[in-house]
Amino acid sequence: MTSMNDHPGEQRAEAPVKLIGVRETALSVDEVFRAVGDDAAGGTALFVGTVRNHDGGADVEELGYSCHPTAEAEMRRVAEKVVADYPVRALAAVHRVGSLKVGDLAVVVAVSCPHRGEAFEACRRLIDDLKHEVPIWKHQKFSDGTEEWVGAC
Repeated sequence: MTSMNDHPGEQRAEAPVKLIGVRETALSVDEVFRAVGDDAAGGTALFVGTVRNHDGGADVEELGYSCHPTAEAEMRRVAEKVVADYPVRALAAVHRVGSLKVGDLAVVVAVSCPHRGEAFEACRRLIDDLKHEVPIWKHQKFSDGTEEWVGAC
């Protein structure tokens, strides 16, 4: 009898990184969700980062994201590290650059794995590592006329 962990569906997929992108256009949750569909995945975790109307006690009027030309390659590198540590069936990540308004989608990431716990952990690791390692910067403008740059993501 074969153990559950020997089943091919329990293992990492051959090419699990399905979608990586830095875009100047609006992001689609549906596109990212479709990209991580996999019949062997029992769990899919999705994270959507939106522009909120406040930060550090100040009202945010608008913000813009800019990135280094290597940002997309760095996103892929981060994704490959997550894939190396979890049994990922499919992974997708897209980040917006340019001017955004309150409520706009700034980042959408998703991971599907054989089980929900792995999917949650891998998705959390993906968004946290993207935030800390990918050269994307946020420029916030506040209602009091002040502004600030925030490091990677």
